[in-house]
Amino acid sequence: MQTFYKDKKKGIAMNRLSQQKQILVLNLLSEGNSIRSIERMTGINRNTVMTLLKNAGKKAMQIHNDLVVNVKSNYVQCDEIWAYVGCKQKNLTMDERYYEKTEKGDQYTFVSMDSETKLVINYLVGKRNAENTLMFISELDKRTINEFQLSTDSFKSYFHAVKNVFRNDIKYGQIHKSYSHNNGNEYKYSPSPLTSVNIFPLINDPDKKRISTSHIERQNLTMRMNMRRFTRLTNAFSKKLDNLKYAVALHFFYYNFIREHKTIKVTPAMASNVTNTFWSWEKFLNYGENLKKVA
Repeated sequence: MQTFYKDKKKGIAMNRLSQQKQILVLNLLSEGNSIRSIERMTGINRNTVMTLLKNAGKKAMQIHNDLVVNVKSNYVQCDEIWAYVGCKQKNLTMDERYYEKTEKGDQYTFVSMDSETKLVINYLVGKRNAENTLMFISELDKRTINEFQLSTDSFKSYFHAVKNVFRNDIKYGQIHKSYSHNNGNEYKYSPSPLTSVNIFPLINDPDKKRISTSHIERQNLTMRMNMRRFTRLTNAFSKKLDNLKYAVALHFFYYNFIREHKTIKVTPAMASNVTNTFWSWEKFLNYGENLKKVA
């Protein structure tokens, strides 16, 4: 059953969903459905769906911050995946293009993943620049407790960030892939052919055979499949940067704690000893309630 209450600030009717309907919406969001398609399938107003995504995204961030800590890892891979907010970078006005703090245009999600347990250790949504790269690598350092081997692509800001944060307490290498540029309409929507792969051991003689970004690049596909606003060649995109951040947080909670990974047969959080059981949406929605009662 749905109940209604009056929002005092906006003076409009807001839709408070039963837990059953909240779980339905969260499942649909986590499996790649857009907000408007959820509205059509369930009859739940899109503003209500958006409010639930916002609240769930905040709780997903809290759970990640609380539980994904003191991670022991042997091999970590990092990458960044493109999306955009409001419009693509090329469509920004001149003022927006040169305003450093603009939320519109290209935005990247930096992701680190344990290549053995598949756990997403940390993530950051923002511009693809040196400042955000340093913040991202710094958080990776804070969430891990042992020396490991790190692999990234050849984005130039990675080396400086890794060197500044980890010093020599890490094994680090980069992989650089070169692609040819296709010409002609028949290749317009096809990936460019891979022409060469170069591996560069950079810090503390890492194992060359384990310098790879294959697992994290597969994670990029999972993100594009399970978050509608990452789907290419559609009109699906985020209108606000915060909305993109909430969607990413909810996705990684679902990926780490709820969804069984077909390769390891458990969730990444279980494989990494972050938790010892599969989570449910009921447990997610009730997280923190007992702490509130005690307080």
